[in-house]
Amino acid sequence: MKALVISGGGSKGAFAGGVAQYLIEELKRDYDIFLGTSTGSLLVNHLALNKVEKIKEVYTSVNNQSIFNICPFHIKEKYGVQQISINHFNVVRNFLRGSKTFGESENLKQLIRNTLTEEEFLELKHGEKEVIVTVSNLSLNQVEYKSVNDFEYDEFCDWVWISSNYTPFMSLVRKYGCEYADGGLGTMVPIEEAIKRGATEIDAIILQTEVTQLNRLPSRNPFSLLTTMFSFMLDRIEYQNIRIGKFVATNNNAIINFYYTPTILTTNSLIFNKGKMTKWWQSGYDFAKFKNQETSQLEIE
Repeated sequence: MKALVISGGGSKGAFAGGVAQYLIEELKRDYDIFLGTSTGSLLVNHLALNKVEKIKEVYTSVNNQSIFNICPFHIKEKYGVQQISINHFNVVRNFLRGSKTFGESENLKQLIRNTLTEEEFLELKHGEKEVIVTVSNLSLNQVEYKSVNDFEYDEFCDWVWISSNYTPFMSLVRKYGCEYADGGLGTMVPIEEAIKRGATEIDAIILQTEVTQLNRLPSRNPFSLLTTMFSFMLDRIEYQNIRIGKFVATNNNAIINFYYTPTILTTNSLIFNKGKMTKWWQSGYDFAKFKNQETSQLEIE
């Protein structure tokens, strides 16, 4: 069985889309399992339907207004670098509404429903491909995997949305008496789960460089410090997931093909810039093409 696994990474998901497009359209990879976390969960549904152009259009046209109905930060560009600062009005307004988070992402919830139709969901549900998204159950302190086969349309759309909610900057969702948040808080790269479900060959798209190349600039305000801390923790979770995935693969005779980003795309994946995401999609496609051509050349030699 073949599986496509896509890690979390916010706006960097555009790069993953480009990689997946090359693997599916050019290499004709026929995956049995599609497993995504956070931004990966937004991609896997349409990739499983082989509707690459449709999800590409979404990823190359989305902006912060498409995601947030209450955006908790301002974006400023200084010395060619985009920086964020707290939007005091929106954050205070959100707290006065009784929210537990700085911002709200109801617009993303609606975008998911507008993008994945009920007819497409039924095609997935009754098809041969299994699509799974990762969520973090904060109440029970565990990671959960939600398969398209186990839910109806509205509920599955909710799980996709929950998987992508990067708390505390986006919505915290209460469901079945538990609080749920971004799947990346527990598992950024669900390779182990793919193997547990029977995958013997896995293409894993990691929205991070293989070798640490980042020396972050000093935090300019408490809000940027908070985003830096969360990025640090998610990076550590990601590296741990990869190590565990490699170990499990070795013990189950599974093959993993890794696709890391060759360069640092952004230091803040909560900033959704249409121009940059369009370039990242093409960069992902070109990188996958180069990597596979290079591999083929080595095999010939």
